[in-house]
Amino acid sequence: MLALQHAAFALGWRGVVIADVAVLGQRVSAVVRVRKDVHRWRVRNGWPPETDPNWFRSWFDPTFHDRLPVPAVDLVGVLVEETALSRALESCGTLMTLAPCAVVLPTPQDDEWPLIELDYYGVGVVTTLADGNSAVSVLPEDRSREFGPSLFGRWLLEVLYDRVLKAEVARAQARR
Repeated sequence: MLALQHAAFALGWRGVVIADVAVLGQRVSAVVRVRKDVHRWRVRNGWPPETDPNWFRSWFDPTFHDRLPVPAVDLVGVLVEETALSRALESCGTLMTLAPCAVVLPTPQDDEWPLIELDYYGVGVVTTLADGNSAVSVLPEDRSREFGPSLFGRWLLEVLYDRVLKAEVARAQARR
């Protein structure tokens, strides 16, 4: 988890790192920023995270459109841990429709050509250094606007909001 936090920091992604999230058949880590004003509003008005995918299917019924909660988190970026640079494009290809995506590698890579290809597609590359810090080889781009919003992306924000709230409760209990 610490390596992921270092990677997020190196990329300039400020927020909460949520590890081990199932997204489109992959286990990834997400960096989210809580929208505190929206969170307060949702708490006051009884809008807990809606993680049931069936609830989102109700969006297709026009009578429910006036009762949709505003997202309480922003997805800053997605981190995917990989062992080889050759898997980076495959790992981030679909995820970059949701947010900037970067692969986190355990060792520096010497081959420049894959880095050039990843830079072209907007996939970031971060390497964990021997001292525990991270170095950015390629900055990720936010290409999500090219693909537009999706029902899945909106549901994912609710799942991440739920995970942030659960992590806060766990930290509060650990302090006691």
